[in-house]
Amino acid sequence: MRDLAALGIFVALVSLAAFFGSQFQPGTWYEALQKPPLNPPSWVFAPVWSALYLTVAVAGWLVWRLRPVSVTPLALWGTQLLLNAAWSWLFFGLHRPGLALVEIVLLLTLLCVTTASFFRARTLAGALFLPYVAWVSFATYLNAGLWYLNR
Repeated sequence: MRDLAALGIFVALVSLAAFFGSQFQPGTWYEALQKPPLNPPSWVFAPVWSALYLTVAVAGWLVWRLRPVSVTPLALWGTQLLLNAAWSWLFFGLHRPGLALVEIVLLLTLLCVTTASFFRARTLAGALFLPYVAWVSFATYLNAGLWYLNR
């Protein structure tokens, strides 16, 4: 029962980050931007992020379940979650694609470090982060393209 309650906490933390990010919608500003090649339609983002957020929660929970608790991977997990939430605020909230690009490169770097740390702690947790790293890599390309095309 304790494990399920902890899973609920990880899902709640990820949901909180997702909720914060969702407060900053693309809107007319984003619609007016010139888009880079491969920019997907807007409807793609919600289902992809929903699935990724679930894997992020489960991966964090799997690492938390290890005894003794691995503090460093969990600290990395929490930090990447904060950076993830901040990106929407920087890009959509402040309309600062250049600043958001710097932030997403930092996020991507931290995701790679977190993934490696998770693989060392528990292979499945690291594997669950791989789609997240792939999507944020793609999002970095999109952010760079949006910044470049609209500077």
